[in-house]
Amino acid sequence: MITSLPIHIQSPEPLIQHQDKLMLIGSCFTEHIGKRLSDAKFRVAENPNGILFNPLSVVKSVQSYMNAEMIEASDLFYLNEIWNHWDFHTRFSEVDQQRALDEMNASIRNAHTFLKEADWLMITLGSAFQYFLNEDDRDVANCHRAPGQWFEKKLLSIAQISAALEEMIGQLKEFNPYLNIIFTISPVRHIRDGVVENNRSKARLIEAVHEMVQQYAHCHYFPAYELIIDVLRDYRYYDIDMVHPNFAATGAVWEQFYKAYLSPEAQSVATKMLELSTAANHKVRFPETQAYEKFRSSQLQKIVRYEKDYPYIDFGREKTIFNAE
Repeated sequence: MITSLPIHIQSPEPLIQHQDKLMLIGSCFTEHIGKRLSDAKFRVAENPNGILFNPLSVVKSVQSYMNAEMIEASDLFYLNEIWNHWDFHTRFSEVDQQRALDEMNASIRNAHTFLKEADWLMITLGSAFQYFLNEDDRDVANCHRAPGQWFEKKLLSIAQISAALEEMIGQLKEFNPYLNIIFTISPVRHIRDGVVENNRSKARLIEAVHEMVQQYAHCHYFPAYELIIDVLRDYRYYDIDMVHPNFAATGAVWEQFYKAYLSPEAQSVATKMLELSTAANHKVRFPETQAYEKFRSSQLQKIVRYEKDYPYIDFGREKTIFNAE
């Protein structure tokens, strides 16, 4: 009996190698895939501006990394007793203005260096709705719980999204000629926009992204949205809010990404690294037992072998965990 729709996922050329560097930018769904890549010991930089949902904010952030555009104190604004920036997520907001400024600029500098050397840029777009400040019509990435009357909400057209993405792709080609780009659409439902409006928003993102993939050979599309909406297609794969995909859903998406986008060698290494990460994350109740001492010793022996086989991987965290017991 057929229980789900079949889906063909086009693998990129080239495939992702384990020693590749990957930058991930976009919605909260980005962080699910980013965590699995990190646990598999890929070299990953994730959301240097924090979570971003709309294409204009993603494009602006990528351009700021390429140009290493530093934030000035005058760019911050004070609201709800903390300092914020319209282009950064609230995880960068601070009570102390200088600390906020330092953290934002450090993230931009690190992103500039990483993106210059990156092999892959994975962009997950979440919504085509964009908020603009009424004061000066600037687009914002995060409203920081400011009063709603400060903003005008607009649904971007396919032409606007495509133009912004095309400009970014051209600039990236000059900045890092060897960079491959993976586009995905977040399966998270922006239900506060309304069910019909959310579908209109996703449709515009999908169309604009496919225009880029058809136009540029180094741009690829991974169907995370379709895997959850059309293949899994069941609310049991969503969290209690019926909006965010749950652990089982993100696991299913990761499995398809693993099979379609990683080279056979990268799959082999990633499997070993995920096993090591699982062992390192395991909470030990009885560290004084001989059984755990044997387990700890076996993990340290693995790390010694892995350090020789994969010299580009940093095992500092795992060594600290297993040596500390």
